Amino acid sequence: MPEIYGETTGIKKNILDELEQLYEFTVPFGQTVTKELTEAMAAITSMLNREVAVYVNRRGSVVQVAVGDTRTVSLPATDGRRALNRLSGIRCIHTHPGGDSRLSNVDLSSLKAMRFDMMAAIGVSAGIEEISFGFISGHTADSYSVGTVGPLSLTDFIQLDLGYLTNQMERQLESKDILSNIAQSEKALLVGVERQSGWDVDDSLHELAQLAETAGAEIAGSVWQKRSRPDPAFFIGRGKVQEISIMRQEINADLIIFDDELSPAQQRNLEQALGSKVIDRPALILDIFAQRARSHAGKLQVELAQLKYNLPRLGGQGLVLSRLGGGIGTRGPGETKLEVDRRRIRSRISEIEQEIEYLKKQRQLHRERRQAARIPTAALVGYTNAGKSTLLNKLTAADVLAEDKLFATLDPTTRRTKLASGKEFLLTDTVGFIQKLPHQLVAAFRGTLEEVLQADLLLHIIDASHPQYEQQSEAVYQVLRELGADTKPVITVFNKIDKIDSLPVQERMLRQPGSIAASAVTGINLDKLLGMIEDHFRAIVVDAMLLVPYDDSGLISKLYDSAAVNNIEYKPEGISISVALTPEQFARYQKYAAGDE
Repeated sequence: MPEIYGETTGIKKNILDELEQLYEFTVPFGQTVTKELTEAMAAITSMLNREVAVYVNRRGSVVQVAVGDTRTVSLPATDGRRALNRLSGIRCIHTHPGGDSRLSNVDLSSLKAMRFDMMAAIGVSAGIEEISFGFISGHTADSYSVGTVGPLSLTDFIQLDLGYLTNQMERQLESKDILSNIAQSEKALLVGVERQSGWDVDDSLHELAQLAETAGAEIAGSVWQKRSRPDPAFFIGRGKVQEISIMRQEINADLIIFDDELSPAQQRNLEQALGSKVIDRPALILDIFAQRARSHAGKLQVELAQLKYNLPRLGGQGLVLSRLGGGIGTRGPGETKLEVDRRRIRSRISEIEQEIEYLKKQRQLHRERRQAARIPTAALVGYTNAGKSTLLNKLTAADVLAEDKLFATLDPTTRRTKLASGKEFLLTDTVGFIQKLPHQLVAAFRGTLEEVLQADLLLHIIDASHPQYEQQSEAVYQVLRELGADTKPVITVFNKIDKIDSLPVQERMLRQPGSIAASAVTGINLDKLLGMIEDHFRAIVVDAMLLVPYDDSGLISKLYDSAAVNNIEYKPEGISISVALTPEQFARYQKYAAGDE
């Protein structure tokens, strides 16, 4: 039985039969349409007061029939030619109730998206009023250009030489480098929901746009809705889904990105309703991590997070599952396709977790050596793009990638540096945090983030020039609480202070205890920051010079086991030892301190 696409709910069986009979019409080769086919379509349109569309191939056969709702008709995908410099070989003829045949933005967008040979609209009122059509006339650097003709009478439209028109159009598209930009980037429509609490929806969508651009998408538009709680089926309201469907066609977007996490069922329902790939914020962040991970450990952690994210969605992903590593949300350092059964995914998750555990043990050995050497450690934490890597480079002369991008660096980097007193400490740069950070990432990067747990001091880097710096700070503390590191001593560094001219704003920031305003780029107050770090380490490590009598020489082995022995010298009066001790150890060995009796 021929299939009728679109909104068929509520249509009587006799009208459905008439729609099916449209498949029986044929159009002579080289002719645009026949009078009989247009009259049949117009009759159905008058009965339903809905748009009716047919696809006609170059052999003149009707290959698909669709009926719309009261506003528009959703066009099914075509099986025409796929080359970017060729037309699809399909022409779309559809009706406009009300008599106006002018092509809408949705019509022109569909013409470009599906590369129809022609997009024709029949104005239907008391009968066939007029016909207009559009065609692809050429291309620009990143899009197709279109031309329109009409309104025409039915007779004039039928007499057009379709073969000549399509040949001329395809000649315009024969450029070898046609639309390389279209093939490489995806046009994204962003969708947000305003809640009573949390970030302002405009700020959150702006950050989502930065994330999408970081992932390589082109932002085509954004839309948001105010809701007290998400819809269980579509996350947003059903009316908003229809609005997004029309908007997506108008702006020719091929990717919908939601600013919140979607359930597998919501993602499936949205993809079916919108006819487009749909991803959520966690999938977008995972995609960025997949692109940015460089080390073996980083790639493993990203793959683990992606697998755990995709596992419950195996039965729920619709359009995404048909794409083999196609675009944002589907690529990664591990599996390139998602049509893999649960058993294989669980097996891979187990393998990765074992390998990550092995790497964790290796890091623990390195950490124990540092602890044995009593070298104090500090970890840089903060929101993504707050300037952590720039500060690490400035303080340690490290050559870490530092860009004005979200998640420019993922892999932790540790460098040794000296304080003014000559005392050394280790400074570690960690992955940046962000609001709505996927739980899968926090779990997968827990091994890496253990550097935060083991650090003696946290340097919380805040982008002081960001209008939402307070909300960003709270997002960082939320992750620290999740890691169990929120009780560690913290120095708050308000970075990028060179971008703030208002002294009252700076003074308000510095009311927070243990805070400093600085600039990693210009070097403002970095010497004071190092002084604050040294003051903190002075409280946890005591440099002492001990003079141990030869009768107590057994103490030397204990010091080597529990402290950092910097130098040892044998003198007539005893053994002189330069050592770094904790305050508790210093109290225990204070009687040997040089100069004490």
